[in-house]
Amino acid sequence: MKTAVVSQKGWIVIPKIFRQKYDLKPGDQVRIVDYGGVLAVVPLPKDPIGTLRGMLADGPSLTADLMAERNQAKQNEEARVEQSLRAG
Repeated sequence: MKTAVVSQKGWIVIPKIFRQKYDLKPGDQVRIVDYGGVLAVVPLPKDPIGTLRGMLADGPSLTADLMAERNQAKQNEEARVEQSLRAG
């Protein structure tokens, strides 16, 4: 566990081991996230578009899931209408 000291200007130095691990260079951006009592320093990607490209390629097809859900809703509606016609 590494410790950093907050300066009078509110600056902290990220320990060298973490700068190397996360390839942080002067001028790189980080986001400070407040998790309700815990502050996290999150490195921002140098190329956010390139980093995210293809991220969902191996996952399930959201379009297929949406179409299946709509088909199920349509079948449920048709069954409900048919049932109300029989009852009426």
